[in-house]
Amino acid sequence: MKIGIVGCAGRMGRMLAEAALAAPGATLAGGTERPGADAVGRDLGEVIGRGPLGCLVEDDAGRLFAESDAVIDFSAPAATVLHARLAAQANTALVVGTTGLSAADEAELAAAASRVPVVYAPNYSVGVNLLMALTERAAAILGEDYDIEIVEMHHRHKVDAPSGTALGLGRAAAKGRRVALEQVWRKSRDGHTGARPTGEIGFATLRGGDVVGDHTVMFAAAEERLELTHKASSRAVFAKGAVRAAQWAVGRPAGLYTMRDVLGL
Repeated sequence: MKIGIVGCAGRMGRMLAEAALAAPGATLAGGTERPGADAVGRDLGEVIGRGPLGCLVEDDAGRLFAESDAVIDFSAPAATVLHARLAAQANTALVVGTTGLSAADEAELAAAASRVPVVYAPNYSVGVNLLMALTERAAAILGEDYDIEIVEMHHRHKVDAPSGTALGLGRAAAKGRRVALEQVWRKSRDGHTGARPTGEIGFATLRGGDVVGDHTVMFAAAEERLELTHKASSRAVFAKGAVRAAQWAVGRPAGLYTMRDVLGL
């Protein structure tokens, strides 16, 4: 299976390339970077810290999609929208780990998914996706007697807040309660906020240092508190999960899938 990586010279892109090379039955179709980037024209193997692989980093994403069975995209929302269109045109499976997508961006993914398999998940860690399944189940069982708070911490360079994973956990909790997250969320608190409304799902965002990603879902009641926590110590876990998703997606019917589909959760 030939897997392409967009944004292959970035920290996450290099890990994705390494994971594709290490995965049984997979190989790298190539990688792209934005026009003018230093990596363009260099051997992809040298860019990721290996010996030469015989393929160059390109700035033509269209060619990469045409040459790949699946492409993995952990880039930026505007680029991901373009890549979704290219995937549909090239009949190539797409795995998206980009966070911060708007409703309009997600609609573009859904449009591409009408023609090709698209896996879209806020987090590709197997452990985090199990946490999401447990959160949905716990929310359904515990009910509104338990207040839900989601606490997340990431490195100081992360640009979106709350994290995509935190929002995914919030959606899992809301699904367990059969409500829309947007109707019950509280993304921040400041000043005199008054008492906490029943059924609210709150978020707390922390940023600092080099934290890869910590997420805790708290269910707090009058006499007890249940906490479900996941801590990532390396981004490699996200890369391995994304490659697993790419291998799963190739050959699937067109549709918009999640990592929980990949894992059978």
